[in-house]
Amino acid sequence: QVQLVESGGGSVQAGGSLRLSCAASGRTFSNYCMGWFRQAPGKEREFVAAISRSGGITYYAESVKGRFTISRDNAKNTVYLQMNSLKPEDTAVYYCGALEGVICSSEYGRYNTWGQGTQVTVSS
Repeated sequence: QVQLVESGGGSVQAGGSLRLSCAASGRTFSNYCMGWFRQAPGKEREFVAAISRSGGITYYAESVKGRFTISRDNAKNTVYLQMNSLKPEDTAVYYCGALEGVICSSEYGRYNTWGQGTQVTVSS
């Protein structure tokens, strides 16, 4: 299995930006579709974005389209989430997940491995 470690979370004011990183180690990173999910207190984990193994196809939740960008660098075994125009409702713990296979998914149950999460707090 691949191991995942997220970083880059923090506290920002509404309208600000953050860039999350998820570093992978272990098995071949390019074998995995990578996804970002988030979980706010008292809520279920929800899909944010996903990116195909080559990076050529990306998927976004409607709530983040136009504000967030997912990307990956297979040479560095890292996936990123650039978050712009942040809103208080983006406040959550953000997790990256790895799904071994060709087809990405927005369902968190399909992902094989998770990182420990990184907290993002957006104040108004």
